[in-house]
This record gives sequence, structure tokens and C-alpha cells, in this order.
Amino acid sequence: MRGKLVVGNWKMNGDLSRNDALLSALREAWKAGAPREIAVCVPFPYLWQAQAALSGSAIRWGAQNASEYPPGAHTGEVTAGMVAEFGCTYVIVVHSERRTMYGDTDASVAAKAGAVLETGMTPIVCVGESLAERDAGAGEAVVTRQLDAVVARIGVRIAETVI
Repeated sequence: MRGKLVVGNWKMNGDLSRNDALLSALREAWKAGAPREIAVCVPFPYLWQAQAALSGSAIRWGAQNASEYPPGAHTGEVTAGMVAEFGCTYVIVVHSERRTMYGDTDASVAAKAGAVLETGMTPIVCVGESLAERDAGAGEAVVTRQLDAVVARIGVRIAETVI
């Protein structure tokens, strides 16, 4: 099994100057051989900046989403292949707000995870129940359902790819 991974998810935050300061500080503070791997998952417009600032360092970078669809007429979407061109190691393929605000389903999450794996990157699949589901005692069933969808799509590789 891998060591621990710490990922900073920037959500919908950042600007060029603040990103530069943060990435420089991270690069200075985090050296190769540290006891765990770290990564930052940045908004799409800043992938180039993360790549430029972190290349050659022990810090990995990734994206916050990738489309389940192949290249084509999907305005506003970004393929896993596009993300991979920036040297990303990781892609967050779902997060709680993606499920609640943007309608990501278990099936679409599984498809995104498969698309990310096909490019050689590692999908980060966030699982979890809503407060209402937890209060109803359905937390374990919800997480099991979410994981089962990914396992059904990509197989046993799930043990190596979900962090």
C-alpha cells in the first residue's frame, strides 16, 4: 500500500499573484523524501501555473474535475487528456458539492474515474453521505453504493486509485 497523501483542493479560489506566493512557499517548505506525498488540485485556468511552479519539485499537482466524455461537442467540459497535458498526477473526479450542486451521479463519477485512469493519472474519488442521509442511518449504504459504482466501472484497480 502507498504512503499517505495530502491534497490541497483549492475549490474556486486563487489568482495569479496569490497562487505564485503559495506555490513558491510550498515548494520551499516541502522537500523530496518527506514522509508523505503532497499535491495541490487547482482550478483549470491555473494548471499551467502549478506545472511551471512545481515541476522538478516533490509536490504533485492535479485538476479538480475531468469530463466523463471523450473530445467532442461538450462546451465547457475538459477531457482527462487535456488535463494530462499539464503533467497532472491526480484528478478529483467528484466532491460533495459536485454531487449536490451539479448533479454528478454515481455513474458519471465512475465514468470520470475510468477516463482519468485511461490517461495514466490517478482519480481521487471523494465519497460520503449528506447530513440527511447520515441522520437517517444510511451513511454506510450510501458510501457502499458510491464505491460499488466505481468498482463496477473500473474493476479491482479501485484499491490502488481511490484515496
